[in-house]
Amino acid sequence: MLTREIIQQIEESPISDSMTVVASLFPEKVVFSSSLGLEDQVITDVIFKNNIPVRIFTIDTGRLFNETYELLDKMIARYKKPIQVYFPEAGDVEEFVLAKGINSFYESVENRKGCCHIRKVKPLYRALTDAKVWITGLRAEQSANRKEMPMIEWDDSRQLYKFNPLINWRYDDVMDYIKEFNVPYNSLHDKGFLSIGCAPCTRAIEPGEDARAGRWWWEISQKECGLHQTKVK
Repeated sequence: MLTREIIQQIEESPISDSMTVVASLFPEKVVFSSSLGLEDQVITDVIFKNNIPVRIFTIDTGRLFNETYELLDKMIARYKKPIQVYFPEAGDVEEFVLAKGINSFYESVENRKGCCHIRKVKPLYRALTDAKVWITGLRAEQSANRKEMPMIEWDDSRQLYKFNPLINWRYDDVMDYIKEFNVPYNSLHDKGFLSIGCAPCTRAIEPGEDARAGRWWWEISQKECGLHQTKVK
């Protein structure tokens, strides 16, 4: 269990030091879920460059952009270290498509959340099996429901700590790091795609639009897939 003093130490330390402390407290039980977004590229670089013992994984929903797959190849070639890929259960996808249709997520929020649950949430649960700490690339300024997230929180539904080391970083901080250390990133970011998910569910954003406006762009207010909506304390 993390004490208040340890949490304070983690919150006040540079990102590489804070992740090293967490990894040492929970040997072989710390995992990082990367969507290969800008923030996740920063965290991956810190983990690999400093040889921090954290297992990195990503989720292939089966509907990703080709540019995302190209980036995954680049990361493995650059760091010569593994990034584990989790896929949705084929039976779940087949059953959903048969009942709802291949692009039924456009028809209702319920259908879209059902698709996200099968393609993202269920694989995430498998990836987090036996983990004690789940590292994410969440930042407070990304969306309204992330503004009040602390750096370390207890996820009661999954029975693990959720560690958000970049929660207080600004977008400019992320880009400064990527430029300084020449970290590979998805080429779609240069085309107006700030937040990148599945290809059918992501579009480029216009100047002045919210960072999450390009995700599930046909919906008015539903801008989360369910990965980060569990109750925490």
